[in-house]
Amino acid sequence: MSSILTNNGAMVALQTLNSINKNMATTQNEISTGMSIASAKDNSAIWAISTVMRSDVAGFEAISESLALGSSTVAVARNAAEQVTELLNQVKGKVVSAQEENVDREKIQTDISALRDQIVSITGAAQFNGLNLLSGTANVSVLSSLDRSTDGTVSQSSITVARQDLTTATGAFGATSVGSAGDLITGDGNVGSALAGNAAANAVVTITDGGVTDGASYRMTLQGAASADIGTTAQTFEYVAVEGDTAADVVTNLAGQISTFLTEQGSSEVTVASDTSAGTVTVSLAGGAAAGDTVTVGIAEALDGTRDGGLLALGAMDVTSDAGAAQALTDIEALIQTAVDAAAQFGSVQGRIEIQSDFIGQLSDSLKSGIGALVDANMEEASARLQALQVQQQLGIQSLSIANQAPQNILSLFR
Repeated sequence: MSSILTNNGAMVALQTLNSINKNMATTQNEISTGMSIASAKDNSAIWAISTVMRSDVAGFEAISESLALGSSTVAVARNAAEQVTELLNQVKGKVVSAQEENVDREKIQTDISALRDQIVSITGAAQFNGLNLLSGTANVSVLSSLDRSTDGTVSQSSITVARQDLTTATGAFGATSVGSAGDLITGDGNVGSALAGNAAANAVVTITDGGVTDGASYRMTLQGAASADIGTTAQTFEYVAVEGDTAADVVTNLAGQISTFLTEQGSSEVTVASDTSAGTVTVSLAGGAAAGDTVTVGIAEALDGTRDGGLLALGAMDVTSDAGAAQALTDIEALIQTAVDAAAQFGSVQGRIEIQSDFIGQLSDSLKSGIGALVDANMEEASARLQALQVQQQLGIQSLSIANQAPQNILSLFR
């Protein structure tokens, strides 16, 4: 049945042509933008994934800049530490020469002082963008990665750069009072009271682990009385913590200082023991000591202290006397080792930063490739599809034209 009111053929041809035109518009958009998924309406799931990945790429590009800055900063410190090591080796040569008695030690001391001044100049100038890793104690963190978990949360990772103090500055016990007594260091009932002879007695000092912060200052004192074999002069043992220290570090250092002193004194009455797991230093007076022999253990605590510079002994080095020359020979080896350790530490961290930087670059490239695989258009396929659609469009137009001519054929029935 033919109808002049309803042209089914034209409607089908029109629907087909509209579909072809729509596909052609999509294909032309892919070719013009180079993307198969340019917005959320194209494919919301893939668009969301690619957008998050683009965000990560932007973050990694910023991290690359952070790593480059960190690498440059550490490189400056490493080069300076290596230069200091070379100069200290020259100082060692001067110190060795000063061991002879028939040399002009005054001139040698002048040379040592000049080298020392040069070392001070290098450590003071070894800064990058205002950050000097050869002075101070606070560690520095370099942002190294952004880690996305399966639930979508993001956490950051950092590479810690430990400062290596190569200054000749003299440290100082803190001058700021703690918030409450015992925040840093506490003692049992025997601390502050005389440990009497004739009976074994212990004074237990405990380091509060949570209070170990940069600048936290710890002090223990030993005071003998009567014929106690440590003498009657008060002896002071101090430790200033730096960032990263724990109670175990404080315990080890204080106990080590006391042990060295007791060994030098040849003490048989007083002993010291440490327990790093418990954070305690125990000073004991052996049973059997004379009744009048007593030892008093004292403690003190403060904040905002500063530690001696790593090259403190260099500032006081004086080879103009026999004793000074002998002491300098002992000190210089430790100073060289300090500088070598600093340079090695910086070299290790710089290597790690460079490895991480290479990894971040490769990771960014991989993410960009992944994004491209998700949203980039296949240009060869799009080109072939466009040509096919153009042919289909022409045929669709012809079909619609034929369908629109169908009602005209009805006129022939009335001739």
